[in-house]
Amino acid sequence: MGRKRCVGGDGSKMAAGCCGVKKQKLSSSPPSGSAGPGGGGGSSHCGGAAAAGGEPGALPPPGIARLNGLGGLAGGAAGCVLSPPLPPSCGGGPGGLSPPAASLLASPGAGSGGPGCRKMVVSAEMCCFCFDVLYCHLYGYQPPRSPRFTNDPYPLFVTWKIGRDKRLRGCIGTFSAMNLHSGLREYTLTSALKDSRFPPMTRDELPRLFCSVSLLTNFEDVCDYLDWEVGVHGIRIEFINEKGSKRTATYLPEVAKEQGWDHIQTIDSLLRKGGYKAPITNEFRKTIKLTRYRSEKMTMSYTEYLAHRQHHHFQNGIGHPLPPYNHYS
Repeated sequence: MGRKRCVGGDGSKMAAGCCGVKKQKLSSSPPSGSAGPGGGGGSSHCGGAAAAGGEPGALPPPGIARLNGLGGLAGGAAGCVLSPPLPPSCGGGPGGLSPPAASLLASPGAGSGGPGCRKMVVSAEMCCFCFDVLYCHLYGYQPPRSPRFTNDPYPLFVTWKIGRDKRLRGCIGTFSAMNLHSGLREYTLTSALKDSRFPPMTRDELPRLFCSVSLLTNFEDVCDYLDWEVGVHGIRIEFINEKGSKRTATYLPEVAKEQGWDHIQTIDSLLRKGGYKAPITNEFRKTIKLTRYRSEKMTMSYTEYLAHRQHHHFQNGIGHPLPPYNHYS
């Protein structure tokens, strides 16, 4: 409030990152094993800074830098061999589920973190599509057809959580605007299979999964590293580490609030995650270049995904399960 604000914040040129972290206690010393590998670069994520190297595999297309959960460049998404009949049951527990799929789909503009004065772009159908892509890939079927929602370009993240306690299971995205149909296909599989903090997902995990789609908007460069609001803004920081290398890291808007962090704790966590190992002083914090942004977010559980698919089939007078891709025919 009342702080001088820089203009700018070209989100389309910023590269990929991750959104969530495991619960941790912050201190003046780096958390064990939290620093990402690699040196400088122009990209960031919650688990580290952009770096040369990273996981083996195909490099991302030009202009679409991707990062795995430890800060290295992620390999290309596995070729979608994707489409099966719906599984017979879900087996996910009812605890902590997001609102029922029927109500989500009745108001596709619903979400969180947006300005509130315009219709939101993110929708439950985007989460359904991500589940379709992952489900078909894991079962070795053809990819689902193109969905009906908008194909406009947005920076985006796909996040997977698992279990009643919704533990982070994978989160990778891009700050480069991508057409939603291809972007969600790619980052569904990249976040599920290429997040190096976790092993690739398996079929057995599907019933316990939650999928979140975040579309990033309203990028603003700010002159004061405290000029952002916990729970409202995501932040991306750029800094020079103790070795003189440029590093970046980001948290999506929900992370600080979920962790119970204030501004300083969030900044210090990002510095540690970005690989900064020296003592963190207030003078050093003032040297950080910070970009704040908002996101439109939608979350759906696997249970809700199945309910939506079954609802669609019965509405069309079909009494047996159909492959997910039939939804788009």
